[in-house]
Amino acid sequence: MIIVSACLLGTKCRYDGESRSDETVLSMIPGEILIPVCPEQLGGLSTPRSPSEIVGGDGRDVLNGVARVIDKEGCDVTASFIRGAREALKIARLLNITRAVMKERSPSCGVFHIMRKGERAEGPGVASALFVQNGIEVVSSERINEYLAQYHCNRK
Repeated sequence: MIIVSACLLGTKCRYDGESRSDETVLSMIPGEILIPVCPEQLGGLSTPRSPSEIVGGDGRDVLNGVARVIDKEGCDVTASFIRGAREALKIARLLNITRAVMKERSPSCGVFHIMRKGERAEGPGVASALFVQNGIEVVSSERINEYLAQYHCNRK
């Protein structure tokens, strides 16, 4: 089983009420069960919702209490992002999941990049950072083809 950002599987859970369905992810690994997870919804945020950004660092910094997640209206939604990341981790642990494919550039799911002031910024989102801290392999949605090539080579 693999956790996948729900928006990549066609669930309309993004801040704008849309999805980012990705056919490569949908047909990823024959025989694998894909578990859709949206940490922002798990944290209690509505869909649609105001877009949010991490201010003062990245997801690791949010988890360490030195950065905040602020929505476009200026509301601090840090607690919801942390709660959602923890709920996503509970699902992973409950199902003994050790891999996740996450949506790049998201304040929750970004693996290598998040967005800040409309620009790509380095660092993970909150849920991806928590997954990595807990030994879950996190794969970027933008590097899925590299992952699949490696996966198939390792299966031989």
